[in-house]
Amino acid sequence: MTKVFIAGLFLVTFGWLPHLAGAQELQARVSVSGVRMPSTVDKRTFQALQTALTDFLNNRKWTNETYQPQEKIECSFLLTLQTSVDVDTYSASLVIQAARPIYGTSYNSPLINYQDNDITFKYLLFSSLLFDDNRVQGTDPLVANLTAIFAFYAYMIVGFDDESFSLKGGDPYFQKGWNIVNNAPDGSGVKGWNAFDGNINRYWLAENLQNSRYSLISDIYYQYFRQGLDQMTSDPDKARAAVLTALSDMDNINQETPGTMIRQFFFQGKSTEMGNLFVKADPQGKARALDLLQRLDISNINKYKQLLK
Repeated sequence: MTKVFIAGLFLVTFGWLPHLAGAQELQARVSVSGVRMPSTVDKRTFQALQTALTDFLNNRKWTNETYQPQEKIECSFLLTLQTSVDVDTYSASLVIQAARPIYGTSYNSPLINYQDNDITFKYLLFSSLLFDDNRVQGTDPLVANLTAIFAFYAYMIVGFDDESFSLKGGDPYFQKGWNIVNNAPDGSGVKGWNAFDGNINRYWLAENLQNSRYSLISDIYYQYFRQGLDQMTSDPDKARAAVLTALSDMDNINQETPGTMIRQFFFQGKSTEMGNLFVKADPQGKARALDLLQRLDISNINKYKQLLK
């Protein structure tokens, strides 16, 4: 992995020290909350699961690329156990966040900020977490569902990070995510892997990234991050023009197919960032940005109007 231009920035900003070359890709922080669990659930389960998931994400190689320690992708996973549906079996929600440093600044821009509410899994205290890309279903659907979900989002994080640095850079990892969807565990309580499970889920995220109708997504991420945000300190006007191009491309997708998963996924956690990008734009650029953002990110219309008035 060659992101040499930000290596120094990582070291200064985060204070990371060199370790062994070829380190794993993720710098993941995992939190497991069991405050809603009944007293019959062994409280050791929460810490053991947190440790096991942290090791699973951070100690596994998700790519064939060589990452330097300062290139690791900062991300976090908050798994909130909602109910105990059976012995050692839980329903939960999962918040996934990942960020990317912006060149020449100490700012991290969100790549992913998403909550998945379709989480059901089985975990036996102190058991090992196993995952095989060629055998996603495992032997027990509910046991396999836990690692399938976390592996899916690990590939999404790596994919979107690579996509933001190079055109089509994330394709190999989006394909791996699609492979998980197509071979996902299938059993009672397992949801989120199928089109009929809803309009916003893992299936539709992976499908949108594979669908040729949305091939502009790669351009959008590259324009927004590499040609846009990374250029803000050196050429703000050029950077804003690149972001407007990205938003125009997203608008084209939205006009052809309103309500796509990828559009909603892209904008989550970005409203303040988007608005602030154009606060100092010229009146024409500000008006164009407001027009696009009001159509693309409806839930934050008032924020955009306030920032870009």
